[in-house]
Amino acid sequence: MSFKGCEVSDDEPESYAFIDLKGSWKFSIGDNPEWAGEDFDDSDWEEINVPSLWENEGFYGYDGFAWFRKTLELNISQLDENLFLYLGYIDDVDETYFNGHLIGLSGSFPPNISTAYNAQRKYFIPTSLLKKGTNVISVRVFDIHLDGGITKGNIGIYKSDDGKSTSIASAYNLDLDIYLQGKWKFSTGDNLEWSKTEFQDSAWNEIFVPASWESRGYVNYDGFGWYRKKFILPEEFKNEKMILMLGRIDDIDQTFINGKLIGSIGDWDFDERPVNFNNFNEWETLRTYFIPDHVLRPGSENIISVRVYDGFVDGGIYDGPIGLITQEKYRQFWKGKQSQ
Repeated sequence: MSFKGCEVSDDEPESYAFIDLKGSWKFSIGDNPEWAGEDFDDSDWEEINVPSLWENEGFYGYDGFAWFRKTLELNISQLDENLFLYLGYIDDVDETYFNGHLIGLSGSFPPNISTAYNAQRKYFIPTSLLKKGTNVISVRVFDIHLDGGITKGNIGIYKSDDGKSTSIASAYNLDLDIYLQGKWKFSTGDNLEWSKTEFQDSAWNEIFVPASWESRGYVNYDGFGWYRKKFILPEEFKNEKMILMLGRIDDIDQTFINGKLIGSIGDWDFDERPVNFNNFNEWETLRTYFIPDHVLRPGSENIISVRVYDGFVDGGIYDGPIGLITQEKYRQFWKGKQSQ
């Protein structure tokens, strides 16, 4: 993964795997959402070698859906590690689950197919998903044509060494009230109509958040991109002051909830393209946006719309945490950190 201001190889993780996952995996062609579950019994599935083309493992000429599953053991000392799953390259599209929870998505499945065969799969594993004992990785794959599968790479789980600042690392430990990591709607281009609640985004592709859009199939794309996410705010929060956490965004953003601008980072005073968008390293800034009163709709559907401009290298909502938290819980968390 490459970031502005530093040189990091895009070829492979630079450290040895914390847990080596190359070798035999469970495998089945077909598609069933139950296969993502950690308790699903895959004992009668085929076993194939990973990484490899599934054509070379006895499934010559097969195009379509297939699933991979792998169990691994973790001990108590490993549960506090900042870990990411590296799956190398997958041809063409994948959804990846850890203990039944979606942790990564690259490309787009039918009917709006978009390949991500040339994008590395590096998926952060939230520490809340790690369990002592048996853990399960499940990977849903769709191959459009020709080669298919988890095709190459030093497949494994690695310790995160991305150089997060202390504040970013601490923010990952926030107990958010509503987690919004996962699938969002996404489109390249720019139209302020896309911030409106009534806009229909059903034809947009899905993208996993947080992750750079380059790693999700939009290779070498610089310019405008929009994200949209629908969520229900439970009635219990109707009298709470809320904060939206959007992690870090590369480079600048304008963020709307239910059509109202609630926060912005960067200089958006421009005619054709933003100017001076990288003077203050906006891409490193943790997005923490207070939500004004009467913007959220308790008990109803709400829509977050995020307008992003990326000037060069990686772009998008690339780092967490992603979700909503009450102002009181947020304040108490950081107050406690400062007293430590």
